[in-house]
Amino acid sequence: MRPCVSRIINWRRGLSSSSSADGTIMSLILREHNNGPSFGIRHMNGTMTKTYATSSEMPSVEVPKDNPVSDILVDSFGRLHTYLRISLTERCNLRCQYCMPAEGVELTSSPQLLSQNEIVRLANLFVSSGVTKIRLTGGEPTIRKDIDEICLQLSNLPGLKTLAMTTNGITLANKLPRLKECGLSLLNISLDTLVPAKFEFMTRRKGHERVLKSIDAAIELGYNPVKVNCVVMRGFNDDEICDFVELTREKPINVRFIEFMPFDGNVWNVTKLVSYSEMLNIVVKKYTGLRRIQDHPTETAKNFRIDGHQGTVSFITSMTEHFCAGCNRLRLLADGNFKVCLFSPSEVGLRDPLRCGVDDNELKEIIGAAVKRKKAAHAGMFDIAKTPNRPMIHIGG
Repeated sequence: MRPCVSRIINWRRGLSSSSSADGTIMSLILREHNNGPSFGIRHMNGTMTKTYATSSEMPSVEVPKDNPVSDILVDSFGRLHTYLRISLTERCNLRCQYCMPAEGVELTSSPQLLSQNEIVRLANLFVSSGVTKIRLTGGEPTIRKDIDEICLQLSNLPGLKTLAMTTNGITLANKLPRLKECGLSLLNISLDTLVPAKFEFMTRRKGHERVLKSIDAAIELGYNPVKVNCVVMRGFNDDEICDFVELTREKPINVRFIEFMPFDGNVWNVTKLVSYSEMLNIVVKKYTGLRRIQDHPTETAKNFRIDGHQGTVSFITSMTEHFCAGCNRLRLLADGNFKVCLFSPSEVGLRDPLRCGVDDNELKEIIGAAVKRKKAAHAGMFDIAKTPNRPMIHIGG
């Protein structure tokens, strides 16, 4: 193991280890001993907690022998993590109010972002360990010039079953034919309003028609369903819920209503939150043929079908009815930080160890140690709102 590793792998809170507001609350310490690397956790006061000779010594549950998922992707509660979200960039061609503050955010310099080769290498580590689905996010992933090649290389990883992307759709329509050729198999397009003026207000940019064009282009290319993500906010678009449901009548669209979540800079307020139960009641009053669809155990959405509609309706209930017990998701950020929970401020750096020359087994040890520390569930909504976290533009949608 390279000697630099012990000083660069940080379990962090905030944007960087030098942040003065939150600072580093603990560090993941890797040291080389005669018997191999060991792991420890150092708190702000300098005290050390229990160390482990390897990540496999950390508390875990017995995994079935026929389980294809490596132990490094199984947390101490027995959850198997087979879904990796990769943020390709922090940059975006929109400025959505729930994603970043009006003044924007400080972006990571390009040399500090993962390169194409680094993304593929880390993705291969996860896939070879049991990840079967990768979702590309941002920022806006389609603005990366090498997005085609990234999709092509990732889709060819042995063992990967699904390559998905979440996009705002602004530049998607013209790029989608090539992206599909490169293996992009699932698509989520973000659209929070069907009113152009409200779109411009929320995103601080024009482009509503281009998003609609991208949705139609995806349908024409055979994506089924085309998932449309809609963050519902009281006083902004809660009066459009049934209008969005109408999109599912004649087209294979899965409209996904998402509860408004708090992140740094988006001025979250509980009064803006429209709960799942409230949204469902609005839909039920108009659509009597609404019925629940059986969900997969790791599904984040509550899914419904309406009699006579081609598409479906879903609700993402992160705030009022969390789905932590079945969570199978991990996140790799554009700057190479690894995040095991969307709502946790804690991150582990993978970029610097990678650039220091550590081998794949050592990287897997770092990943496994982080996964083993994943908590059973995030806190309640009011605790989440008070927890320091990055803006969504940094984390990836």
